[in-house]
Amino acid sequence: MTHQRRRRLIKARRTGLGLIFVMAISMIAGMTDAVGLLMAGSFVSFMSGNTTRAAIDIAQGNWGHAAILLGAIACFVAGNALGVIVSSSLRKRLAGLLGFVAVLLCLAALLPMEIDGTAAFYVVVLAMGMINATVETVEGLPIGLTYVTGALSRFGRGIGRWVTGDRRGDWIIQIVPWMGMIVGAIIGGVLFARMGQDALWVVAGITLLTAICAVLVPSRLQARFLVTTKTPNYIRK
Repeated sequence: MTHQRRRRLIKARRTGLGLIFVMAISMIAGMTDAVGLLMAGSFVSFMSGNTTRAAIDIAQGNWGHAAILLGAIACFVAGNALGVIVSSSLRKRLAGLLGFVAVLLCLAALLPMEIDGTAAFYVVVLAMGMINATVETVEGLPIGLTYVTGALSRFGRGIGRWVTGDRRGDWIIQIVPWMGMIVGAIIGGVLFARMGQDALWVVAGITLLTAICAVLVPSRLQARFLVTTKTPNYIRK
């Protein structure tokens, strides 16, 4: 086997693994967002929607609910930042972050979350912020785990470029997080209808299972789809 062919095979393997994790993590986000929306009445990972609703509340003078949604946005941003900070100190970054998210979801499952603004609501939002720090790129291509609007935008622009003569097909992978999100949201809706808030225990279990799978993946193969932090020595070697 030539060196060039070997590199292509390794790249294909990394890309495949990255997309599997993108699909799984997007499904987790979709399940959580559906359960959170049905329980609390507000999104826990769709901050564009919460931003618009907060703006409408402000315009209508509903300051209390606007403050709740703005607090959720702040928690989401803090979760993203915390995810990067935590991952920078972990050897198994992907597994460690997913494990942390699973713990937060377990905590939220123990707390009441009948309406938005509760402690459980903010804990779930924080967890969803952290989950965005698990995978940022796949072989250099940006991936949005809960921001499917961006993924669909990149997918649409890819179609436009293909029609105008650009035959690169790397844009196709942008549909993966959207597929994961919609499938996860459907599952989350079904789980909530049958289990109510206990559905969060199922989501936490799936998150933990995904973390265990990530432990089994060699660090070298994860290096191209992890958070954008300084690459540790044990990956470069």
